[in-house]
Amino acid sequence: MIRSMTAFAAGKGAAHGQAWSWDLRAVNGRGLDLRLRLPEGIEGLEAALRARLQEVASRGSLTLNLRLERRAEAEAVDLDAGRLDAVLRAVGAVQARAAAQGLDLAPVRATDLMAMRGVLTEGGGTADAAALRAALIADFEPLLEDFLAMRASEGRTLDAAIRREIDLVERLTGEAAAAAGDREAAAAEALRAALARLRGAAEIDETRIAQELALIAVKSDVTEELDRLAAHVEAARALLDAGGPVGRKLDFLSQEFNREANTLCSKSGDTALTRIGLEIKAAVDRMREQVQNVE
Repeated sequence: MIRSMTAFAAGKGAAHGQAWSWDLRAVNGRGLDLRLRLPEGIEGLEAALRARLQEVASRGSLTLNLRLERRAEAEAVDLDAGRLDAVLRAVGAVQARAAAQGLDLAPVRATDLMAMRGVLTEGGGTADAAALRAALIADFEPLLEDFLAMRASEGRTLDAAIRREIDLVERLTGEAAAAAGDREAAAAEALRAALARLRGAAEIDETRIAQELALIAVKSDVTEELDRLAAHVEAARALLDAGGPVGRKLDFLSQEFNREANTLCSKSGDTALTRIGLEIKAAVDRMREQVQNVE
């Protein structure tokens, strides 16, 4: 199955006192271009996400955005009773030593005790960077699955559209072969008529006519172009059947289709054959527009 380069997915999650939202989007690109916009301070997150994207995508310009917000419960505070008891004992010891020296210390206020390091801790338990990184990496997988599912869905649409144009090119190639055969008989008749007007029908040299027709046939022979068009049709179908990241090959092949169609038109010398050649060019242009979206 072929896949489209364009896709979008979004998701939300929360853990360890943090809430987050992210989106992953992709547009066409000649190669693989990854742009990650992540919060700072989570060591190893970017490397892990970048490596994961490189595993599943080979082409396209991908942008991943992640936004973090502290959850409301993380703003609460907890009292560490053990730490407070230790601080109170230390304060009591200081006051006793001061009194023994005849010093009168100011009363200790509750706010003074709360300001002591470790007495109060943030509620909700904000996780360390390693735990948060692990939670984010795990939550990234469902987002990635949605993203790849959209690429695959659009790829099926592209596959059908490209195959329609390939089928049309095949049919038109057959019509071109028939038109080329009719053209030879018409060219011979036209040449005889022209010579008859110049010299009289009774004096026409059939050998000379045959020579002239042979020259015309060599200059206007489109057999090779038609054979190559037929070969390109088979090659394009084989690429679609193979699936995977074949966008570059299909793009190159569409250029070859266009080259043969141009040569067919330039060598046609016949209105009907030229019309068919132009229809082939139009079909190839439509096909190439779709191919530009294939990974």
